[in-house]
Amino acid sequence: MVRDGYHYALPMLGVAILLGWLLGPVWGLPAIVVAGFFLLFFRDPERAIPEIEGAIVSPGDGRVTDISSVDIHRVARTRISIFLNIFDVHVNRSPISGIITDVKYQRGRFGNAMSSSSADANEQNIVTVENDGETVIFKQIAGLIARRIVFYKRVGDSVRRGERVGLIKFGSRVDVIFDSNARLQTKIGDRVKGGFSVLAVLPDRRNETMATVSASQRDRNSL
Repeated sequence: MVRDGYHYALPMLGVAILLGWLLGPVWGLPAIVVAGFFLLFFRDPERAIPEIEGAIVSPGDGRVTDISSVDIHRVARTRISIFLNIFDVHVNRSPISGIITDVKYQRGRFGNAMSSSSADANEQNIVTVENDGETVIFKQIAGLIARRIVFYKRVGDSVRRGERVGLIKFGSRVDVIFDSNARLQTKIGDRVKGGFSVLAVLPDRRNETMATVSASQRDRNSL
């Protein structure tokens, strides 16, 4: 359970007790229901993190709504968008292990998070993680209901794949942007779980480097 859940739920339980005492038990039921929702919303289950080399895991629970190609600094990348409804777990996790090299908070609108325009126009937190020459960007994007994005880490911090790094309160979207050569492991419409579901597998740069060196050696030997 995220600590925020108790901060929201306990006052509502207090309201339920007060209403029950002043007006009767039935009047306190709505406040109890709301308190229960807060406890459900801020749940934080343990997840078995995949130990697959190069795996990019989902930053959050939800449904894959879009897989598309985007240009980042004139380089083609793949973007996977995941919509989180109010009943999904809203704890966010790092998609890969590495070092956080950039964190940028961008103010913006609170439009429908399922809209493609929300990727750029909505209020969001943009996080860049680098590891062994690979760069993965993930965004915490606010939605119609979401009004607060929480991020626990700072630039320079090390993170592990699937490690908890923050949350978005009350409905949102997360985007993951990575190398277009990565092998996709999901499709539009899939339900995914943060820290557990593998979205894609990055190419093995070490094998590519060895192959390049071997080819270079063969070329020299043929001269």
